[in-house]
Amino acid sequence: MSTEISSLRQDLRDAVAWRRMDIVIEVGLVLGAVLGMVGTVVASTNMRALLWTIDGTGLIVATCLLAIRALRHGDDCVAAGFLVYALGEAVMSIGNTAGMHGSIAPFQAGAALWATGLVLTAVPKVFARATRLTSLVAAVLFAIVSVRGALGQEILPTSRPLPFFAYPFLVLTFAGWFWHVARRHR
Repeated sequence: MSTEISSLRQDLRDAVAWRRMDIVIEVGLVLGAVLGMVGTVVASTNMRALLWTIDGTGLIVATCLLAIRALRHGDDCVAAGFLVYALGEAVMSIGNTAGMHGSIAPFQAGAALWATGLVLTAVPKVFARATRLTSLVAAVLFAIVSVRGALGQEILPTSRPLPFFAYPFLVLTFAGWFWHVARRHR
């Protein structure tokens, strides 16, 4: 009887720990989606730097925790994708306070890592089809940005048409990841 009670207590502790981690993931994804998009359209350089710093930090934490979650479920490719995405976000964060022109090189390098990470999370059939599709579309668009940058074009993080029109696909991907985590607790 006492072994069963101990086992139940441990199961409850594990469930609470998972839920806490999931809440941090959800908050990070929401911060990333909302503040990233707002930062793209805000006029103030300092406000953009602040918004993108918070956005990037939230996404780095969320995607690292998503990687841990994926590893625990045996989804190694997805876990690698989240870690590569987090690395891309970290590289991009270097340019947050450097101004628009100072952020060009870190942004283009980060875009390549974003594209790679998004593909790695989308190929295995872990997420819903719509999430995988938006992830692949975003990956292709960010790969184009990265290649164009490598070929010498100066592409700002706010340039139109790309990467500006790639961001909605990225945000839809975040929404899919959020839903995947949140549905577990329904």
